[in-house]
Amino acid sequence: MDKAEKAEFVSSLNAIFNSTSVVVVAHYAGLTVAEMQDLRKRMAAQGAQVKVAKNRLAKIALKGTQVASIGTLLKGPTLLAYSSDPVAAAKVAVDFSNANDKLVILGGAMGQNALNVNGVKALATMPSLDELRAKLVGLVQAPATKLAQLSTAPAAKLARVFGAYANRDAA
Repeated sequence: MDKAEKAEFVSSLNAIFNSTSVVVVAHYAGLTVAEMQDLRKRMAAQGAQVKVAKNRLAKIALKGTQVASIGTLLKGPTLLAYSSDPVAAAKVAVDFSNANDKLVILGGAMGQNALNVNGVKALATMPSLDELRAKLVGLVQAPATKLAQLSTAPAAKLARVFGAYANRDAA
């Protein structure tokens, strides 16, 4: 990379750090290309991304961002997983590291809060934004469904009573 490419890469990485809500840092030594592609596909399916960057350039890009606390984790072959959903990157990274012990989670950051390994794992157990939205919609719809059932139940009972009287008189 020449200086212009490095400057462009640092500025794009800085923009990512400023716009993302969570960053997970992990060692990826020993992962095959196929495993790395699998990780990228899993991340993309959840709305997260993985980036491998030179630690020196990543540390420069971290300056002035909320997630600057991860700078101390950038040693050795590290990858950065990030997402705008606070849970997606952590969830995929933890799931992948459980299935493949070559991916070692070092920690991360959620906004200005630094996360250790246990913090990232705890974040991964939380429901994602989409799951929370689905639960909220379910809670909102449940009373409406019950209300609709209650409003139609008396009419249905009344219709059955009238039907029974009509059948009794016909017989």
